Amino acid sequence: MADFGGTELETFRAEAREWLEANFPKSLRGLQEEPEGPDERSADRDAWKKAMGEKGWGTPTWPKAYGGGGLSREQAKVLQEEMRRIGAYNPIGGMGVVMFGPTLLEYGNEEQKQRHIPPIVKGELRWCQGFSEPGSGSDLASLQTKAEDKGEHYLVNGQKIWTSGAHLADWCFCLTRTDPTKKHEGISFLLIDMKAPGVEPRPIRLINDTTPFCETFFTDVKVPKENLVGALNGGWPIAKRLLQHERNGMGNRLGGGGPAAEQVGVQDLAKKYVGLDESGRLADADLRARLTAHKMEEQAMRLTVRRAAAEARGNMSPNATTSIMKNVSMKVMQDRSELTLELMGNHGLGWEGEGFDATELAAVRGWLGGKAGSIYGGSQEIQNNIISKRILNLPELTGAVS
Repeated sequence: MADFGGTELETFRAEAREWLEANFPKSLRGLQEEPEGPDERSADRDAWKKAMGEKGWGTPTWPKAYGGGGLSREQAKVLQEEMRRIGAYNPIGGMGVVMFGPTLLEYGNEEQKQRHIPPIVKGELRWCQGFSEPGSGSDLASLQTKAEDKGEHYLVNGQKIWTSGAHLADWCFCLTRTDPTKKHEGISFLLIDMKAPGVEPRPIRLINDTTPFCETFFTDVKVPKENLVGALNGGWPIAKRLLQHERNGMGNRLGGGGPAAEQVGVQDLAKKYVGLDESGRLADADLRARLTAHKMEEQAMRLTVRRAAAEARGNMSPNATTSIMKNVSMKVMQDRSELTLELMGNHGLGWEGEGFDATELAAVRGWLGGKAGSIYGGSQEIQNNIISKRILNLPELTGAVS
């Protein structure tokens, strides 16, 4: 893509500003992301999603050939600035955008790209990830879900666990065992229609009373041969790249000014629930110090993510530094949740009933749900192994998995 200079960027800024003013519904201003479920603004939400999908600006740097925006990184940054200026959010997201789409653009054949990328760009289909299994979590390469070659199709049997959104998804990108005699070299990357006979997702209710994850069972599921991405038994390198995209997305969620960064600041919560002294400061000196330390760490994380993005401009592929971003971003968000409940005091202990507002109830559920952040997308321990091995060049420990 072209490297646009100042004049070209300002021309694009004017174009983006005009288009956003004409297409972004004023009723949606201030939303941080696409809400789940219908509400009184559903018609406006649908119109905004359609407009962004057809424009390709939900995936601004993806190739125009597949419906993406075809923008340079500099233009995409300008677009983000203009969206932030008017309180607009990106309605195109999910695993298809963050994880699968970038991976398919790199490893998929032309037919697969033409078939699957345009619906992702328009937000028409939902994808889920079929990686972890009951006996294959941290040691993912030990997975046993098998895909047998039956001539015109593969026959898939097995079980996945912690499949995010499987009960809502249209498609699944799935790791399967196609050679039982090898470990890493016996894994293939298949695309499975979640509506196919034999696919059964079962939601798992979590401690925060939500069901984002599922057990997913595959019983004699027929998968067409054309749904194999990459080479047969060549799925492990594809899976590693996809996980890098996932971790990169987790880091950018905080560092790039996403929903976690746009929430009410802990300082404002402290003023509301703890109060100020006669000097206009928080009365609790220890709390002041911890809030300041958290704010510094949060800002350092955002700046580091932006710096990493700038350094990666000449390299479209994420690297092992995404493991650092994933671990640090999860710690910052978990620290934030802990501080939020502490600041709320008794108001941060509510589960239901009168006496608690929606923000307080959401804070409790967010705190509980956020504990999983150290595990999903590759556990903190796994990320530490990757960091020590691929960044610090430390000797590998016996039995370590990465």
